[in-house]
Amino acid sequence: MRHVILFLICMFACSLQAQSINEEAFSLLNLNYPGLEKVKELYEQGKKEAAAQALLKYYRNRTGVVNPAIDLNNITINKREQQWADEALEHTFYVHDGYQPAFNYGKDINWKYWPVKDNELRWQLHRHKWFTPMGKAYRISGDEKYAKEWTFQYLDWIKKNPLTQVDKEEYELASTGEVRGNAENARFAWRPLETSHRLQDQINQLTLFINSPSFTPAFLTEFLVNYHRHAVHILGNYSDQGNHLLFEAQRMLAAGAFFPEFKEASAWRKSGIDILNREIKVQVYPDGGQFELDLHYHLACIEIFCKALRMADVNRFRNEFPSHYVNTIEFMIMFYMNVCYPDYTNPCFSDAKKGNPQTEQANYKEWLKLFPENKQILYFATNGQEGEAPVNLSKGFLKSGFFTFRNGWKKDAMVMVVKAGPKGEWHCQPDNGTFELWFNGKNLFPDSGSYIYAGGPEVMKLRNWFRQTAVHNTLTLDNKNQETTESVTKLWKPEGNVQILVTENPSYKELKHRRSVFFVNQQYFVIVDEAIGNATGNINLHYQLCDGDIDIDAKTFSLSSNFAGENQVKLQCFAPKKTTLKEEEGWYSVAYRQRTERTAVSFNTEKKEKENVQFITVIYPTKGTKGFPKIEAKIKSNSSDTMEVEVSLNGKKQTLNYQLQ
Repeated sequence: MRHVILFLICMFACSLQAQSINEEAFSLLNLNYPGLEKVKELYEQGKKEAAAQALLKYYRNRTGVVNPAIDLNNITINKREQQWADEALEHTFYVHDGYQPAFNYGKDINWKYWPVKDNELRWQLHRHKWFTPMGKAYRISGDEKYAKEWTFQYLDWIKKNPLTQVDKEEYELASTGEVRGNAENARFAWRPLETSHRLQDQINQLTLFINSPSFTPAFLTEFLVNYHRHAVHILGNYSDQGNHLLFEAQRMLAAGAFFPEFKEASAWRKSGIDILNREIKVQVYPDGGQFELDLHYHLACIEIFCKALRMADVNRFRNEFPSHYVNTIEFMIMFYMNVCYPDYTNPCFSDAKKGNPQTEQANYKEWLKLFPENKQILYFATNGQEGEAPVNLSKGFLKSGFFTFRNGWKKDAMVMVVKAGPKGEWHCQPDNGTFELWFNGKNLFPDSGSYIYAGGPEVMKLRNWFRQTAVHNTLTLDNKNQETTESVTKLWKPEGNVQILVTENPSYKELKHRRSVFFVNQQYFVIVDEAIGNATGNINLHYQLCDGDIDIDAKTFSLSSNFAGENQVKLQCFAPKKTTLKEEEGWYSVAYRQRTERTAVSFNTEKKEKENVQFITVIYPTKGTKGFPKIEAKIKSNSSDTMEVEVSLNGKKQTLNYQLQ
C-alpha cells in the first residue's frame, strides 16, 4: 500500500511539474494589446497562474481575428482523417501517402525513427499532419481522449526535438549521413519548410482545441513560447528561393495576422507580405508559368498566393497586396487551365503528380471566389455547366516553354502538351522536348514522373532512374542526360489546319536537338527530330507509351496498340538506314512511390562528325484498331530555316512545311 501511495504522490508531483506556467510567454506578448488588460494587471501583481488563466480566457473569447481555414460551425471530417486521428492515439502516425499503412513510432514516441531512408519520410513526420484531424475528431465527438493525447504529443515533441544550430545549407541536403549528432535530427525537425507547416497548422489546432480541459493555462504558455520559437526560426532561416520560400512567407504572414498579441507580430506579417509581393515577380514568368516548371508546384504556388489573400481579406489588410499580385494569380490559373486535360488532371512532367479530379475542380471553385467575373474559371468550377470554355484551343507559353495542341475542351478531345523551355529549378528534369498525349479520355504517352524524391543510396537510385532523359519522349546522345536544358522557340503557329511548333535545345556539347511538331487537321501528329552538330556517337529517339497491349513491328518501326476501349494509337518512325529498334525498360509514376510498367522503345542510329541525323515520327490516335492507316513519310527538303515533309496516309499525300523568320 505504501508503494502505491508513493507512486500516486510521484505522479501528482509530475503532473504539477508538467502543468507549471512558462513565464517566458508573458515577455513575448504585448500586454498593452487591447483585451489583455486583465492579463497585464495580474502578471504585474506576480500572479502568474491567474494571469495565465486570464490569458486562456482571452483566447477562448477572442473576436476580431479570423482563421479562414476553420469554420467552427461547420466542422467535417472524412474517413481518412478520422483514421489518422484514431491511429495517432496509438502513435501510428500518418506521415506520407507513399508509405501506407503508416508506421508506429512506439509507446514512448521515437521522433527519430526512420524506417526507410527517404528524406520525405523523416521531414514530413515533423509536419504533424494528424494533429488537425485529431482536433476535428475532438470537436465533432467531444471525446477528450483526442485533446489529451494531442497535448501530450505536442509537449513530447518539444522535449525531444530541441532547436539545435544547423548550417542553413544542411537543411536541404539530399544525401544522408553528412550531418551527425543533435544537428542530424534538427535538420529534419527544424527545416524551415516543416517549421512553417507547423506554424500554419497550429493556428488550426488552437482553434479546434482551445476549449478543451486539456488545453490548460500552463499548456497555453508552452504553446505560445513554442510558437514564437517557430516564427523567429523561420525569420532567420528563410529558404533562398522557390516554393519553399513562398510557403514560409505565406505562413509567417498568417502567424502575424492570427497572433497580433506577439510583440513581433506586425514584423512577421510584413515579412511574409514583402516576400510574396517580391517573389511573385521573380518566380512567375510573364506568361503565368512558375519558374520551377513543375505543374504540381505551379498549382501549389497558386494556392500559396491565394491563401495569403484569404487571410488578408478576412482580417482586413488586402490593401497590402497590389493589383499586380492579384492579376498574376489569375494569369497563373489561366496558364494551368490551358496545360491540363479535360478531366482536370495535369501532365506529370518533372516531379509533378497527376492530381485528383475532384480536388482540382474544387480548386476552381475556390479560385472563383477571388475572380467571380472570370467566365472561364466558372466553366471549370461548374464542370462546364456555366460560364464559357476558353475561346482558344491550342495555346503556347513561350517563356515557360509549355505548348498545348488541342482540338476541344471536352473529355473526347485530343490534347498534346509539349515541354521545351528554360532551365528549371530542383524539381525540373532534363527532358526538354518531351510531351504527353491525351486522347478520348486516356493518356497515351504519360510522362515518367518522379516516383520518389531524395534520401539514401537506394532512394537516389530510384529517383535518378525516373529523372533520366532516356525515359522521356525525346532524343539523347549515347543515352546520356541532356547537359543543357535551355530550349528556344523557333516557331509557334497555333491556328489553321496544320499547327506547328519548332523548338531547339542545345542538349550536348556540339549537338543541338531541333524538334518540329505538326498537328495535322486536328487529327494526328508528325514529329521531325534533328540531331544537328559535330558530335559523334549513338543518337537515340525514345518513346514511352501507356500500359497495355502494344504490338511492335521491328521491320516497319511501328507500334500499334490493342487497348481495351476506344483509345488506340499507332506510332511509326521513319529513320536513317541502319537504324535499330530497341525495347527498353519502361515505367511511369503519377503519385509518390507508385509506378506502372509500360512499353518503351528507342530508335538508334550512329552519327558521324558533321552529319546531321533526322527522324520522322507519325502518331495517329484513333477510336479503334481498324482505323489505323498505312503510313509513309519522308523529308523532301530542309535547311537551317526550312522544312518540307511529305506524309501519306492510305496513299493520300499531304505536304507539311515551314520557313523560319
